[in-house]
Amino acid sequence: CTVLLDSSSSLLLSLLLAQLPVFTSASPVPHRRSELDKLSNQTRNLMKLTQELLKEHAFDSDVESHRFRSLPEMSNRSANDLSNLELKPTLSQLHADLKLYEHHFEWLNRVSKKHQHPAVPKLVEMIKEMRTLINLLHRQMQKIEAPKLTNPTPSLPPHLPYHFDVLQSSHELLQHFKLFCDWAYRAFLSLKPKASAVQ
Repeated sequence: CTVLLDSSSSLLLSLLLAQLPVFTSASPVPHRRSELDKLSNQTRNLMKLTQELLKEHAFDSDVESHRFRSLPEMSNRSANDLSNLELKPTLSQLHADLKLYEHHFEWLNRVSKKHQHPAVPKLVEMIKEMRTLINLLHRQMQKIEAPKLTNPTPSLPPHLPYHFDVLQSSHELLQHFKLFCDWAYRAFLSLKPKASAVQ
């Protein structure tokens, strides 16, 4: 009986020893988030903020979508394109797009302040989060030597005289930005393996 016990316990011990490298590699070392994980998480935060602002200032009527002619084109981006994205040009384009949105949201923030719009604190938070994403993205571009694209300064609508105009403009801009965030989030996820291969 003792012989059996010894052989079974030694078998158990050798099985445990064989698993030791698996345990040591799996547990104590915390998983380091990649830069693309940080970018996708930050984009998700922005998407959440955008949705909150849209919910708070929901519209019953249709909004005319013609105020902003300088926003990034979203109709040419589809889910089918995601698997074919190239790392450097995509990061460069997303960075340039975000800089454009930053200009638009800064304009909206200025106009909203003049009209004492209740969304101002959340807009300020949104611009701050957007800048964090722009900086994270810029750092990643520098690492992989992706070129920085420059956009012409957008021509924005003049000072809006009516509170309703401000509401319409904010709604159009937020709807557009929500689409952009959704696409950018998917793009960062699909680019993750390509970024890991470069680093």
